[in-house]
Amino acid sequence: MIARADKAARDMIAKMPTTPAPHHAKVQARHWPKQQPAETPDDDAADTVSELREVAKGCRRCPLWRDATQTVFGEGPDNAKVIFVGEQPGDQEDLAGQPFVGPAGKVFDAILDDAGVDRLKVYVTNAVKHFKFEPRGKRRIHSKPNVGEVQACRWWLDQEFDLIKPNVAVALGATAALSLLGKAIPVTKMRGQVIEREDGLRVFITIHPSFILRIRDHADKEAERERFLQDMKQVKRLMAA
Repeated sequence: MIARADKAARDMIAKMPTTPAPHHAKVQARHWPKQQPAETPDDDAADTVSELREVAKGCRRCPLWRDATQTVFGEGPDNAKVIFVGEQPGDQEDLAGQPFVGPAGKVFDAILDDAGVDRLKVYVTNAVKHFKFEPRGKRRIHSKPNVGEVQACRWWLDQEFDLIKPNVAVALGATAALSLLGKAIPVTKMRGQVIEREDGLRVFITIHPSFILRIRDHADKEAERERFLQDMKQVKRLMAA
């Protein structure tokens, strides 16, 4: 059933008439000529996160690589106690080749700092490693990854976890939760809960920091920021457990 869904998703995306925004062409050209051949990596493709990152540069597991500037892999120490998992890279992450460096990343960094969590000591990655977007003139508008794309990219996430072996994973939003748990869950209802997988990994559920940016009312935005701060303080306690 999942395999059929994956194939349907790949077929649908392959027919989409999207093209990269013109002003990104030079950036894209600097990266893709360096990529590996279009092939699916073997399970033993890498022994370290650094090696895995290099292999991921040639990822062709779904069609999203075609329009993205580059693969945006995870960053952080190989022995991190926690892995934060977001949805996918945004426009700025796609250009920089680094996760969480755009507006949501700045919110994330600030709140981690307030919670006493050192960003340099945690591993940050995404459920999907390529930027999915819809071109509108010179702008590239974020488009939510579908189940097939999340499933295709799950291989990379599993490899990151196998190599790092963290104490806890933090699902930042519904797409991350889907990737980590293999099923859709109501994030707003289950926020703050810890779900233990069959392999023993503890998964903490919370929102994606981009949600805070979308709130227009100042009071509501501050209240949501405080709530996310409390979530990060709980994550800090889980890291030490």
